[in-house]
Amino acid sequence: MLAWFTMDAEAPPGAADRVLERLARDLGARGLPVAGAVQRNIDLGPDRPCDMEMVVLGSDLPPLRISQSLGPGAAGCRLDTCALEMAVARTAPHLPGAGLVIIPKFGRQEAAGRGFRDLIGQALGDGQAVVLYVPRQQQAAFLAFAGELACRVAPADLPAWCLDRFAAVP
Repeated sequence: MLAWFTMDAEAPPGAADRVLERLARDLGARGLPVAGAVQRNIDLGPDRPCDMEMVVLGSDLPPLRISQSLGPGAAGCRLDTCALEMAVARTAPHLPGAGLVIIPKFGRQEAAGRGFRDLIGQALGDGQAVVLYVPRQQQAAFLAFAGELACRVAPADLPAWCLDRFAAVP
């Protein structure tokens, strides 16, 4: 009950985030109990990296900025790991009762045992279906984590996969 997807190398930046945000919106519009979080990227113009924010599904709190401005010429990771952990903490209370949990991605933080990793395990342990994006660079770490629970699904097939999970719940 763990669907994952990746994007083609030619996909524009943020395409996976838009897939998950649209999925969450469409399932929510059907009145289905969805929890989790989605990442939203805010374009700041040419030659500037976007701002990244985390939207916790079902929360009334404003999105949480998870990127940090490192200044011109900086080459380090822009992820604010403290803000990511805060987003995870804000997400956790919304999981009980959800039939599906959307997680933005299994990225470097999750591969290292941090970020949303424990929340993914908790949701699976509670019998909840989970959907997430896995960047190509993290696929080996993800598959080592998920094992036989992982089911690769094409982005276009995610809505049907999710609806099948809801149909299977008595």
